[in-house]
Amino acid sequence: MTTPLPPAVERANLLINLERYEEARELLARRLAEDPEDIRAWVELARSHLGDEENGAKALEATGRALALDAENVGALLMHARALRAGGRFPETEGVLREAIRLAPDYWYSYALLANWLWRIRGISSGQANGGQIRREDFEAALREAGLIAQQAIRLGPEEVYAYEVARLIAHMGADRSVADQMDEAILRLDPQHQDALARRTKNAATAPGVKATEAATLYADALASAPGSAPMQRGLDEASYRLLRGVRWLALLCLALAAVGIDLFATDGGTQRELPLGLGQRLWDLVPMAAIWALGALLRYRRLRAGIRVNLHSLIRRWAWPRVVLGQAAWAMLCALLIILIPWTQRMVPLVFFWAGLAPAVATMWFDRPKAR
Repeated sequence: MTTPLPPAVERANLLINLERYEEARELLARRLAEDPEDIRAWVELARSHLGDEENGAKALEATGRALALDAENVGALLMHARALRAGGRFPETEGVLREAIRLAPDYWYSYALLANWLWRIRGISSGQANGGQIRREDFEAALREAGLIAQQAIRLGPEEVYAYEVARLIAHMGADRSVADQMDEAILRLDPQHQDALARRTKNAATAPGVKATEAATLYADALASAPGSAPMQRGLDEASYRLLRGVRWLALLCLALAAVGIDLFATDGGTQRELPLGLGQRLWDLVPMAAIWALGALLRYRRLRAGIRVNLHSLIRRWAWPRVVLGQAAWAMLCALLIILIPWTQRMVPLVFFWAGLAPAVATMWFDRPKAR
């Protein structure tokens, strides 16, 4: 049976959770003045020092007082390990965590914390022993050892998200994509709104081969509905939205190509070019496929987008310079196409200039701005 916390320590714990560390320290100082043997108060005091100051020295002093009262207090040992890490004594945490496991072999958190830190500690040791270079075999051995400890944490705490987070990180560091994805699925079963796992799963789906920009944007929009504060998913939605805008430029370039074909701008071997000027009926008829391209490829497609995606498109145009550049290029290419078609030219030289003027800006930046869509 867990011993209830003294009211002052319980209030301090809540204040620390609210990141009101100074108030918590004042409350704990009064509590320790009344009862300097309150181990939990010393532990919470160390936690407050680690919260806003990352002050390892003060935290170590507090955990030292707690362990002097009870060297086998698992909570004090775990906080002492955190204080050692903040104080620049990271390798020493392994021994402290193993002692916590010895004292409480059924407590999952000690295993999870040791697994999370062990491969890093081994990496530091390997680097120090090899002139700053971590040997690959040392790193792989450390990941295997940490992975086994993480699995023990999962067995002892099958409903604890942190245990799966640690196992997923170890699998990721070992380039085991399959296990990492399995851990993400386990995390999302326990916490369907877990932002990091949701962002990773959505990114994997959105960046899979063959996934179109509209599908990717829909995946990110659906995920953001569950975790609206996720910065990685917002970036993913922005990238997918930018891919949609780049598609508009392709529509304009297609119209420019149709305009060139309509006026028979380029001579072909063995072919006879149309006589200029084209009649009004022919010029208007050449506008029909352009109208169909924009109606089906842009307007209808835009109306079928989720409302959130449409809002993000407008926001993206305001926030980023490249979407405005792409839309400007599309508008310019379309203007050149209309000038080629609508004016009854008698010579092909000026329409040819308009064709290259509409094409050149887009082609000049098309490959350069491609990374912006990723």
